[in-house]
Amino acid sequence: MKEFLQNTQATEKFGAKLWSILPAKGLIFLHGDLGAGKTTLVRAYLRAAGFLGTVKSPTYTLVEEYSMGELKVYHFDLYRLTDPEELEWIGINDYFNQDSVCFIEWPDNGKGFLPKPDMTITLSVEGEGRLLTCDEFL
Repeated sequence: MKEFLQNTQATEKFGAKLWSILPAKGLIFLHGDLGAGKTTLVRAYLRAAGFLGTVKSPTYTLVEEYSMGELKVYHFDLYRLTDPEELEWIGINDYFNQDSVCFIEWPDNGKGFLPKPDMTITLSVEGEGRLLTCDEFL
């Protein structure tokens, strides 16, 4: 599926749509350059799920955890990961073995240590908007 997102509001609308279609467990890879809207997409998903707190990029913390009742969401940013083996040190598989939704930005930096995703979303800057490409949830 391909969709042109004209502005931030369109990206947020798609993130909210993800909330309505994704199950309570899944692994979603997010591809795109810096500033492409990956965190905006996750923030919109969380808002649609009912999360009212601050949603920030986990660039420096590697992972941010969000809980809404029984739903757990983990937002990873592997941009600063220097060695994929670091994922074993943080117990990455423990996150995947839970009933949770895991969004991973810059998944190529964890190659060899990440399982196959249930969905891959790519955001690319096109003028003032974004081209969103995603596969269907498996």
